[in-house]
Amino acid sequence: MTTAFICPRRVVEPAWIDYNGHMNMAYYNLVFDQALDAVFDHLGIGAEYVRTRGGSFFTVEIHVHYLDELALGDPISVGFQLLDWDDKRLHFFAEMHHGTEGFLAATSEQLLLHVDMASRKAAPFPADVASNVDALMRAHHDLPRSERVGHVIGIPPEKSRARRRA
Repeated sequence: MTTAFICPRRVVEPAWIDYNGHMNMAYYNLVFDQALDAVFDHLGIGAEYVRTRGGSFFTVEIHVHYLDELALGDPISVGFQLLDWDDKRLHFFAEMHHGTEGFLAATSEQLLLHVDMASRKAAPFPADVASNVDALMRAHHDLPRSERVGHVIGIPPEKSRARRRA
């Protein structure tokens, strides 16, 4: 994927390494989440937006594919692609690459909901936010979609032992 929004680079930290000697699955989510903050800042909907305008985004659903290992000290590059949006939701796809070797380590597909923090209920974007999101969508519109977008989790029917018993 060629992404139109590349987030600031990170490095795998010692606390992120698990007993298997690689970055633990939880920290892939942490890196994706913190990288998304850079996208939010770009769109004008980051921490300052929450403080001053009373809106925020809650994650509705997330699907992560863990594709290759990252080890202590490995540089990380994360890119985001806006796939779709409406007046209350954002649908993003992100790829995490090794920062120097370039291999794809993980992907994350996320659906986010805009929330009025006073009511804690879904609310439409303000007009300026919708304009910013629309500009990002136009920039990402012609990017190719990963085959992992919309992937359903499960064991293929021909390999399923449960289905053989049925």
